[in-house]
Amino acid sequence: GDLVSLYAEAQRQDVRETTLAQSLATLRIGVLPYFESTRLEKLNVKQLIEWKNKIGDTDLALTTKQNYYKYFNALLNFAVKHDYLKQNPLNKVGNFKDSANLETTEELRYYTVEEYLKYAAAAREKAERINSVSEWGFYVFFSIAFYTGMRKGEINALRWNDYDNEIIHVRHSIAQKLKGEDRESGTKTRSSKRDLKAPKPLVDILEEHRARLKAESMYKEDAYICGIDKALRDTNIDLHNRANAEAAGIKRITIHEFRHTHASLLANEGINIQEIARRLGHAKVEMTWKTYAHLYPREEERAIEILDKIK
Repeated sequence: GDLVSLYAEAQRQDVRETTLAQSLATLRIGVLPYFESTRLEKLNVKQLIEWKNKIGDTDLALTTKQNYYKYFNALLNFAVKHDYLKQNPLNKVGNFKDSANLETTEELRYYTVEEYLKYAAAAREKAERINSVSEWGFYVFFSIAFYTGMRKGEINALRWNDYDNEIIHVRHSIAQKLKGEDRESGTKTRSSKRDLKAPKPLVDILEEHRARLKAESMYKEDAYICGIDKALRDTNIDLHNRANAEAAGIKRITIHEFRHTHASLLANEGINIQEIARRLGHAKVEMTWKTYAHLYPREEERAIEILDKIK
């Protein structure tokens, strides 16, 4: 427990507030209930194997179990770096993996183009029926999510002065799940700071929305594109997402899975994985490849055709 406090204080200067909050929440749920009072010099492989077995026997998603390991491992590496431990015993245990008694790899959930068009039509019909600037803001939000693959916090932080000459400049993010007011900060990582050319359908939607705001004398260069004076509320975004899917008669995916939708569409069309990683703002292309590699068409026949021509 003391180590977690020291870790939090040290990390406060090095990582984004939302990232630190996520790691501490994970440690409090998945690690501290088992080890809060354990002295570091007494921590051993046997105890860690028992912990892993207990977590493994739960109905938690595989990714959740792996996150428990990830943040626990980072904590113990911090202890080694600062001479509280001679070595990290968790390295000998290994992370959770797919096996017969664990969950299989979770299915990647996303919309096909046909499904999204139904979703967008339902969202637009609602906006036209209610015909309020705030309702149109939700339609624009989901349009940006589909056509750019941006994170929810990045879309919420997007202002009109971040968009020019059909280029979206991703520079900020907003977090709403911390105590107090919204926290606007820089992007998640250095690679998350990126410029995205908007496709024509999205350009049309943005310009239509800009004209709508100007007609209502509500347009300002420094206003949020979707929320004007204040970012759209996460809870309202989720409610609209659920309602749109229901109205469209299709499955509901999470806001994060709109990123999967964007990436999957491009991967299925054979777009270079590095470009997909850049558009998503991933720090490492390996992360993108691990998630979307299975969507790429097999090119064995084309590869053999090329090799066969060599004399």
